[in-house]
Amino acid sequence: MRFAIPLFAAAATLLLALPAQAQDSESEPSYGAIDLAAGFQPETQFVELLAGGDIDASVYVTPECSGYIAEAPDFRVNYTAGAATLSFIATSFFDTTLVINRPDGEWVCDDDGAEGDGSSDPLVSFVNPQSGQYDVWVGMFDAPVAEQATLYITEADLTEE
Repeated sequence: MRFAIPLFAAAATLLLALPAQAQDSESEPSYGAIDLAAGFQPETQFVELLAGGDIDASVYVTPECSGYIAEAPDFRVNYTAGAATLSFIATSFFDTTLVINRPDGEWVCDDDGAEGDGSSDPLVSFVNPQSGQYDVWVGMFDAPVAEQATLYITEADLTEE
């Protein structure tokens, strides 16, 4: 019995050291939500927000993700799919990233997907989008800080630019 307390303390310390799921798609998004159906007008919707947070997406989401994000989603899109491509792009004077939780629970991330246009803006496009809830985090690439950014949601063909 004399080992019970040290063993319990060691187990508690180990549990505290394990990474926890930091993103909570059940939380209310910090900057609101929108319901959109294929063919929405205007064809580009946007929201101004503060990008970033203190959670390293490569540790708490998946190693393929980059940037520092908040716990709650920044924005939520409830989408009814059609034939159009659904795209998300974030712009800022700073290096931003996108982390998106799709309706099926899969994570999609990007750092510089819009590089072809000469910028380092993140871009995620779903060619055959699913209907359902898209939770979006706009992260900061370099540091756990918050900076002004704009998130755009569009069905415009971004490959023509």
